[in-house]
Amino acid sequence: MVIGASGMYVVAVVLPAVQAEFGVARGVASMPYTLSMIGFGIGGMLMGKLADRFGVMIPLLVGAVCLGLGFILAGMAPNIIVFTLAHGLLIGLCGSSATFSPLIADTSLWFVRRRGIAVAVCASGNYLGGAIWPPIVQHFVDTVGWRQTYFGLGVVCFIVMGGLALLMRRRPPVAVAAAARNGVSLTSERPFGLPMGKAQLLLCVAGIACCVAMAMPQVHIVAYCGDLGYGAARGAQMLSLMLACGVVSRLISGLICDRIGGLRTLLLGSMLQGIALLLFLPFDGLVSLYVISALFGLFQGGIVPSYAIIVREYFPASEAGGRVGAVIMCTMLGMALGGWMSGQIFDLTGSYHAAFINGILWNLLNFSICMFLLRRTSRNKSGSGSGLQTAGA
Repeated sequence: MVIGASGMYVVAVVLPAVQAEFGVARGVASMPYTLSMIGFGIGGMLMGKLADRFGVMIPLLVGAVCLGLGFILAGMAPNIIVFTLAHGLLIGLCGSSATFSPLIADTSLWFVRRRGIAVAVCASGNYLGGAIWPPIVQHFVDTVGWRQTYFGLGVVCFIVMGGLALLMRRRPPVAVAAAARNGVSLTSERPFGLPMGKAQLLLCVAGIACCVAMAMPQVHIVAYCGDLGYGAARGAQMLSLMLACGVVSRLISGLICDRIGGLRTLLLGSMLQGIALLLFLPFDGLVSLYVISALFGLFQGGIVPSYAIIVREYFPASEAGGRVGAVIMCTMLGMALGGWMSGQIFDLTGSYHAAFINGILWNLLNFSICMFLLRRTSRNKSGSGSGLQTAGA
């Protein structure tokens, strides 16, 4: 998960250097991130199906090869088009995608009672990678240039990820029957009291909305610090801090999730993420940005893993893999859309103020959907209780 995360977070660090070398606008320079996130989401579904059939080792081996080739090709890119395609097709679609949805789905099959914390530990590798890679990449960009840095990344990802994949031959046990016997399964043919398709659609829209908001600081904090005069290195440090705090957030959210469920955990994360985004508007001092970056990481880290738990709680277990992949794909689409949209808004307005407001509005949409689903769930529980009382009488 840590190695695969390089494909998600490195491009945000090299964005200013790539923009300067190819002489393109900020919105165009954001497109490699956008396409890599779209590829990441679509590839997650494809790699998940591959893992269902052959085990998680095979997609991880495919991902190692494609991630290595993608970084090397991007480092050799003669223009922004080749650079963008390398990120979208090799790094996103066939590389990093092998290390998120497939690993989360595989982890969820090994655990029953403490599934929330287990998934959170696995998902934390993504943010741990986000904490590790930006300062390392920024150091090498400053010393040897972004192209040589990409060559080195390609070699490291191929060797390390490929070697680790070989250790993951064993298939997970079938835990669904045990979960049902222990009363853990809460699945229904009408999740949240809604038709299956409508419930899935609402979760997908919620995933897009929360991650459009999430992408604003994560994708543009390095460029934002450069515009404020603090330098790209400061921005890389803030991104690293943000994602390091996201690791802590994911672990805490996993523990919370096992106590209050995935939906309430998602609602809590959405509310806190909105608060952190609001803080970016009035405060742009160096110390303030470090503090807010840390808070943002602490507040939003548990959001995406919550969707996997919600699917396992409310949808049939036999469909969990495909449905988790669909929701995770939408979260990645949201990250892609948010990264591109924020760059476009910057190009139109000349500042990131309007981009932060845009993120806050998308976050409100996510919060509203969470509230709606929670009310539907509470209403269904109340109705079930009344029905049981009537039957007993």
